[in-house]
Amino acid sequence: MVDVILGLQWGDEGKGKIVDFVAPNYDIVARFQGGPNAGHTLYVEGKKVVLHQVPSGVFHEKTINLIGSGVVLDPITLRKECNTVTEFGVNLKKQLFISERTHLILPTHRALDKATEISKGNEKIGSTLKGIGPTYMDKTGRNGLRVGDILDKNFTTAYIKLRLKHQRILDSYGFNEDISTWEEEFFEDLEFLRKLNIVNGEYFINNGITAGKKVLAEGAQGSMLDIDFGTFPFVTSSSTISSGVCSGLGVAPQKIREVLGVTKAYCTRVGSGPFPTELENETGELLRKIGSEFGATTGRPRRCGWIDLVALKFACMINGVTKIVMTKADILDSFETLQMCTAYQIDNKRVEEIPFQMTRLNIKPEYQSFAGWNTDTTAITSEKKLPESMQRYVAFINQYLGVKVKYISNGPGREQLIELA
Repeated sequence: MVDVILGLQWGDEGKGKIVDFVAPNYDIVARFQGGPNAGHTLYVEGKKVVLHQVPSGVFHEKTINLIGSGVVLDPITLRKECNTVTEFGVNLKKQLFISERTHLILPTHRALDKATEISKGNEKIGSTLKGIGPTYMDKTGRNGLRVGDILDKNFTTAYIKLRLKHQRILDSYGFNEDISTWEEEFFEDLEFLRKLNIVNGEYFINNGITAGKKVLAEGAQGSMLDIDFGTFPFVTSSSTISSGVCSGLGVAPQKIREVLGVTKAYCTRVGSGPFPTELENETGELLRKIGSEFGATTGRPRRCGWIDLVALKFACMINGVTKIVMTKADILDSFETLQMCTAYQIDNKRVEEIPFQMTRLNIKPEYQSFAGWNTDTTAITSEKKLPESMQRYVAFINQYLGVKVKYISNGPGREQLIELA
């Protein structure tokens, strides 16, 4: 069977730590979508490690890691990550596998990403400029090159053909930056990629399931960035929700068992787009400062606000979430009063549903206030020792969502995770 871990907000919920924590319970950890625009932060041997392409189970010796077909892969980023993880003694030949159907991010995809984002002016969507969108566009346009293609003797010819197509588009944007260095790196790192375990990912994972292996599907970004159900057009280019596991790994829906949804105890967003509970004041600045809210991939300051239960309930619904992990609860330790958004005010009407197009509406969050716990919770290891006010905070979330918080993360360390009854 397959369990899923994914984000319930706009990404950056702390999924990497949770995958790292539960990975020893699984035989296979598989990434099913996204690309190097997603940074999963882990702490290994006291050192901070950010993974963008490699699944977060890679630091567990007995865990196999698969980069699935729904991912878009940058060979340059992959090579750098592999160099990092091998410094910790990871045996890549034993632990890392890549689906041959995984699409490749080319240097011209990165150039196209930059050119199109510049052309939008003030209407930028906040792209990380990693080439994700253009790669997915080539995938749906049936033009893309895949990992399995690099084993074909005609790969260079196919590459040149696609590059010329991209160059015509770049010319139309007036983009003339030199990307020769990117191309040199790309072809050097393709040689590295060829030496890794390239497999027929769908048979690989289904054969594992048939053999009784336990699989954990690791999502990137967050549900509110889903290409279909997120805050369009300020979204990513892949399916970030649980249904994306089926298309991204090639597994049937009935194989999915548990869906663990990860949310912060508050809310953040990187880049442009609607964010109803955003706090553009001292409170927002304090959340950013205490929570070190800066993008793991870009370093950009994250926009911060109170937890949005309207959006969270929507995310739980479309994902079929069975358990919730609430991260960074300790960041709220210093606040005397906390707020939760329980509804939106739109055109003087109270709304508890996510509207079709949030960018066209003036949305005012309706808040419910809670007393903060105003105490350091980072050393707490059991539910019984949690402050009563934190327990009330969690109980209200459970009641509103109809799904229970199963774990509370109260710090970045692996051991700082409290299981709730």
